[in-house]
Amino acid sequence: MLTISPGPDIIYVLVIGIRKGFKDAFLLSFGLVSGIIIHTSLVAFGVSTIIKASPTVFLGIKILGAVYLLYLSYKVFRAPAEIQINLSSTQQSNTQFFVQGFWMNVLNPKVTLFFMAFLPAFLWDKESGQVIQFYVLGVLFMLQALLIFSVVALLAGRCYKILTKYPKSSLILKYLQIFVFIFMALYIILTHEY
Repeated sequence: MLTISPGPDIIYVLVIGIRKGFKDAFLLSFGLVSGIIIHTSLVAFGVSTIIKASPTVFLGIKILGAVYLLYLSYKVFRAPAEIQINLSSTQQSNTQFFVQGFWMNVLNPKVTLFFMAFLPAFLWDKESGQVIQFYVLGVLFMLQALLIFSVVALLAGRCYKILTKYPKSSLILKYLQIFVFIFMALYIILTHEY
């Protein structure tokens, strides 16, 4: 249920799907989901406890994540407002969206905190093999997130096909994408959880 709720990640998958199409939105989704393995590892090996115990480290990660999102909003601002239809420019962006999604997830300390709170409650044997159990739970979370993000990307991709008929919609979508990045950056910085 957590993944279905409209948080910043799912909204961004939706915006990319509408603006760039299913393929780029799926690659973004795959990048976002791949970042989960880092958070799973941090929890499995106890590093997340160190992050949580140090407000300075946690704040540093939050600032780094927010700066990255603001940088992405600047890149979108500088890019032309267009809905990409030609395949050559879309192929060049394949790794771009995967990498972008990966770093967006990894630099979001709230994901680590969520995993710290969520995963231990579902360990089935508290005495042995906890690292393996954390990875099993992390992979299950990754699979369900990829499924949900893919459905959102697919539906947004259908909107993309409709919007390509209306070129002026690209300007609105460009600024929506910028807004989502700025919103995500502010959300990360202004929430005081740790």
